[in-house]
Amino acid sequence: MEVVYKGAMLHDIGCFFTYFPKFNEKATEPYIKHGMIGRHILEKEGYLDLAFICERHIGVGITKEEIIEKKLPLPPRDMVPQTLEEKIIAFADKFFSKVPERVDKEKSIEEIKKELSKHGEKKVCIFEAWYRQFVNREESL
Repeated sequence: MEVVYKGAMLHDIGCFFTYFPKFNEKATEPYIKHGMIGRHILEKEGYLDLAFICERHIGVGITKEEIIEKKLPLPPRDMVPQTLEEKIIAFADKFFSKVPERVDKEKSIEEIKKELSKHGEKKVCIFEAWYRQFVNREESL
């Protein structure tokens, strides 16, 4: 539980160095890099057990193939949650937005699935599997 708590508190630390409208408009790094930047910050500070939580929480994970295919500004490696703690934080992160107008409004399952579907049906399937694992083992989405 301690890793989940600390990871939840620190997983978006890299956002402070990336461009995000109404949040950090002076930064020049693209927002998609906030996980990787967060990993570097936590590694530098000696939090090796939390560093991968930062890097792997984007969406439901980003594969090396996606990075190459979509020419994302990320190193070509898998950035997909591996541990239970990483998956819990990535799952929970989908329910809230950083957009000031929406920061206190929880997203519905349908909203999350719609957002993820823009990146492929496989992303939706991963989220649904996590939902069954963490919320309701019986319910089918």
